[in-house]
Amino acid sequence: MAATVSLKLVIADDHAVVREGLRMLLEAEDDLSVVGEASELGETYALLREHAPDVLLLDLHMGRELSLATLSELRSASSKTAFVILTMDDDPAFAQQAWAAGAAGYVLKEASRADLVRAIRTVGRGGRYLDPAVGGLALQGGETVLTERELEVLRLLALGYSNPEVARQMFVSPRTVETHRANLQRKLGVSGRPDLVRYALERGVIHR
Repeated sequence: MAATVSLKLVIADDHAVVREGLRMLLEAEDDLSVVGEASELGETYALLREHAPDVLLLDLHMGRELSLATLSELRSASSKTAFVILTMDDDPAFAQQAWAAGAAGYVLKEASRADLVRAIRTVGRGGRYLDPAVGGLALQGGETVLTERELEVLRLLALGYSNPEVARQMFVSPRTVETHRANLQRKLGVSGRPDLVRYALERGVIHR
């Protein structure tokens, strides 16, 4: 049997207890390996340069010294590293700014272990991941804005549920689902379920 390919991670958070908990959680996964921890910006730069990890798990409010503008500087330390923002900020506008600044993943600190691991694996494979709890977000980084409801309909449709099944899952009428689906296809410029599935996979809305 072929060996599992590990994703190398660096954790950047100014709370030691948080870093320790994240390391224990992530290293329990066979395919994830934490190669360094940083508590401030200088350490983060150094670890990125030294290890060139696959993924940086980053608290943007670390020590209140980081900002979205810092992302491009951090990226210059290791161009191959994908950034997953770990934050308590569920404001869609802020998530969009992080997206536009180059983040590949956006995960809330209240996320489940499964969702955090899924985000890291998705981003580590070159995809993008948005925490489902974040509301309407311009996933394409342009004019296309999906509401929280539209995002949920997209996720369920892409997972293979029929319109009536989506309606039962969301406690709405099938007609409401049809309206959301029509809006999705119009906003995303797609014509059917296969295109919706492809879009959802590419954007990390669902995962293989």
